[in-house]
Amino acid sequence: MKNHFLLLFFTSALALLTACDQHSEPAAGHTAANPAAAKAKGTIGVSLLTLDNPFFKVIGDNITAEGRKHGYTTIVVSGDKDVAKQGNQIKDFIVKKVSAIVLSPCDSKAIIPVIQEANAAGIPVFTVDIPCNEPGVKIATQVATDNYGGGKEAGRAMIEALGEAGGKIAVLHFKQAESCQLRVKGFREVIDTFNQTSKAPVQIVTELESAGAKDGGYKATEDALQAHADLRGIFAINDPAALGARAALEKAGKTQVLIIGFDGQPEGKQAIKDGKIYADPIQFPDQMGVRIVESIVRHSKGETLPPQMLIPTSLYRKADAQKDPELK
Repeated sequence: MKNHFLLLFFTSALALLTACDQHSEPAAGHTAANPAAAKAKGTIGVSLLTLDNPFFKVIGDNITAEGRKHGYTTIVVSGDKDVAKQGNQIKDFIVKKVSAIVLSPCDSKAIIPVIQEANAAGIPVFTVDIPCNEPGVKIATQVATDNYGGGKEAGRAMIEALGEAGGKIAVLHFKQAESCQLRVKGFREVIDTFNQTSKAPVQIVTELESAGAKDGGYKATEDALQAHADLRGIFAINDPAALGARAALEKAGKTQVLIIGFDGQPEGKQAIKDGKIYADPIQFPDQMGVRIVESIVRHSKGETLPPQMLIPTSLYRKADAQKDPELK
């Protein structure tokens, strides 16, 4: 009897412990124990211009993190500035039947046919940073920096940097990207307006391709200096091109030439603090990533989205860099 009593006791205790364990962890997919967890909703396919540029990596990382909060898994790939490669990536997203496609188009015109394929498949397409304003495609919404406004800000910064003397300047472009076209357009408009009344105009004497990369900025600056030894300023459409330009100026012993960049990447901000770049209209790629996911969620609920959502830039000078806790 004693042994039988002990056996019943241990059996009951084991059953009680098992029951407690079953209630302490919800079944897979259940969110009661973790209110922050979200029900799986699908996959977001993301093809960015390049992941060599830290700016785009920040966008991709924030889409992934924000998507996870809303129950989405994310596939982030690099288009590597290659339209054919990006086109194949989008086709792969269509085959995978992703819930949404996010693009930074490598070329806004050349990518039209494959966006149309996504449209035909009923997959919503969103663009981030680089817009696609071409006819014949349906874009759910475009989240981007106000590149035109940022270009104007860069123009005002160049006028400020050169002061009353004015002088000759070069523009280091990346014509393939519509965002950069908008930056240069805004920049030129401010310079043209200034020159209408200035006694010491700012002369854009050359516009060269930089591909938005350090090596491209370096080569373009070398070419600009060969043609214009008295160059006083350079507007580079992003930080990598600006940093490449600075390297070329240092090699040529022309560090007095003033550079206006664009982006506000950590390396660019550090260069501003060190006096190597005069100023940047800075972008907020983290906000872009969050806004894109918010837009995908709203679209999935049937909400009507505005054609575009623009995030203003903010001019970042040396005084800002000196107060920046993230810099050394």
